[in-house]
Amino acid sequence: MRADRLVAVLLLMQARGRVTAAELAEELEVSVATARRDLEALSSAGVPVYPQPGRGGGWRLVGRARTDLSGLTASEARALFLLVGPAASGSPEVRAVLRKLVRALPETFREGALAAADAVVVDVAGWGEVGRGRPGLVGVLEEAVVGRRRVVLVYEGRGGVRSERVVEPWGLVDKDEVWYLVAGTGAGERTFRVDRVVSARVTEEVFERPVGFDLSVAWERVVSEVERRRGSVSAVVSVESRFAPVLRDQFGRHCEVLAEVGGRVRLRLSAPTPLMIAQVLAGWGGLVEVVESGAVRAELARLGAELVALNGSG
Repeated sequence: MRADRLVAVLLLMQARGRVTAAELAEELEVSVATARRDLEALSSAGVPVYPQPGRGGGWRLVGRARTDLSGLTASEARALFLLVGPAASGSPEVRAVLRKLVRALPETFREGALAAADAVVVDVAGWGEVGRGRPGLVGVLEEAVVGRRRVVLVYEGRGGVRSERVVEPWGLVDKDEVWYLVAGTGAGERTFRVDRVVSARVTEEVFERPVGFDLSVAWERVVSEVERRRGSVSAVVSVESRFAPVLRDQFGRHCEVLAEVGGRVRLRLSAPTPLMIAQVLAGWGGLVEVVESGAVRAELARLGAELVALNGSG
C-alpha cells in the first residue's frame, strides 16, 4: 500500500501544487506523521518535492514532475468516468482509484469528469428485493484469475453434497448479482456459482489459459445452454392483449407471441418443468387460459386443489 499511497501523494500535489502534511493526512486518511514521511520519501527519491518554510508553508511540487492522462480527449475522459463512477459508490478501492484518476486528468477535463462520475447510479435490485451483494470469495478468486493460480475449491452442489476439486480459474462473471466462476477442470470447462463455494484456497501452481480462450464467448455458450434447458417444456396460453407485456416480463425470452385476434394474444411460454409454468400462471387466476399443454393444466388443477384444501372455508 505504500507505493499506492505515494502515487496518490504525487497526483494530489500535481493537482494542488502545494499541500501541508495535515491536508495530505486528511485526504489520504493517514496520520500527519505518515503523511510527512511520505513527502520526505518522495523528496529523497529525487522527486522535486520541497518543504516551504514560513507561515502558510507546506510542501510544493516544482519543475516538470507531471503524471497525467493527457492522452485522453474530453469525451474519452467523460466516457471513462461514466463507466467507473457507478462502481465507485459501493467500493472504497474504486473510490480511491477515482480520486487518483481525477487528479491525473488535465485540469480542464476535471469538472466534466467529476460530473460524469456522479451522473449514474446503478441499482441492480428489483423493486421489493434486497440486493444479494458481492460474495466474499470473489476477491480471492479474482486474485487467482489474474495470477493464473490453481485453486482448491470446496463446492456445495444442488443436493447439499460437498466435494473438493482443483480448478484453473479462467474468469468471473456477474450476472444479475449472481457470480459465476468459469474454470478448467480435469473433466473440461465447467461453471460454478460462487455463492456455493464453501472455501477457496489459492495454490502456488501456475497454469496457462487455453490458447484463444475468450471469456465473453465462453459465457455466451453457458447462457445458451442454460436457456435451452430452461425452455424444455412449453404451453400455449391466451390472455387479453393488455396483460401480454406483464407475462413477457415474467417469462422473458421464454415468452413468444404467436398471434393476436379480437383483443386477445396467444403466447408460447417455456420453462424447465410444467410445474414452474403453472406456479406463475396460478397467480393470474381466470385471466389466463391454458390452450395447449395438458401437463400444465394438470399442475394448475393440483395447485388449486391444494389451495382450496388448505385455505377453503370451514
